[in-house]
Amino acid sequence: MSENLGELTITRELPATPAVVFRAYTEPERFVRFWGPVGTHVPLDTVTIEPKVGGRYDSTMVIDATGDRYPLRGEITDIRPGELLAFQEEGVGLRSSLTLKDLGDGRTEAVLHQTDAPDFYCGPEARAGLNSSFDRLVEYLLDGS
Repeated sequence: MSENLGELTITRELPATPAVVFRAYTEPERFVRFWGPVGTHVPLDTVTIEPKVGGRYDSTMVIDATGDRYPLRGEITDIRPGELLAFQEEGVGLRSSLTLKDLGDGRTEAVLHQTDAPDFYCGPEARAGLNSSFDRLVEYLLDGS
């Protein structure tokens, strides 16, 4: 494992309640509507989300232009419906937590915090990809789906 492990935090305001945002991250049919940056998709048949501590958090992101596949295999390490989803990615050891805070008026502050992240997970491309995924989530939430 790399000795240059870092961390990354992204904070975004989302146009939905924490309960709705939480369901987007824990229900496969919703998850596939936004996960990954623009130019990617996640086939529903690659998603396994078991919303409990020790449950699976697996998916495969596919690059639309090339068909290249990027599997994510994770285990949920903490979960509080409407408040927190945390998992650790197998192989690289990356730990991710998504904390949701109710801002009122149907808005949520989402804080994505990643630790034990290899360098390539902390660079500008990774940050841009995560923000693109958040942008897709905002579009999905505004669609009222």
